[in-house]
Amino acid sequence: MPVCHFCKKEIEIEGRVMRKDTCIHCGGDLHACVQCRFHDPGYHNQCREPQGEMVRDRERANLCDYFEFSGATSAGLDWEGKTAKQKLDELFKKT
Repeated sequence: MPVCHFCKKEIEIEGRVMRKDTCIHCGGDLHACVQCRFHDPGYHNQCREPQGEMVRDRERANLCDYFEFSGATSAGLDWEGKTAKQKLDELFKKT
């Protein structure tokens, strides 16, 4: 099940995420760059969609036509966290 970027709680999404949709738990905007699968701070304009327009506040709802909800899942967040912790532990592991 997808999770909200802001509160990390699972949310149920049916169909497309519309501009005014918000998280039922925290009220965070769902149609925001930080919730989009194209959002990537390492890219120009912080977006992997080359035709995406500049958005100043990436945590607020916007009118981007390329928006696709990221679909991050709570299971994925747990796995990423565990992997990062393992890598960090390996860095400082005494041999």
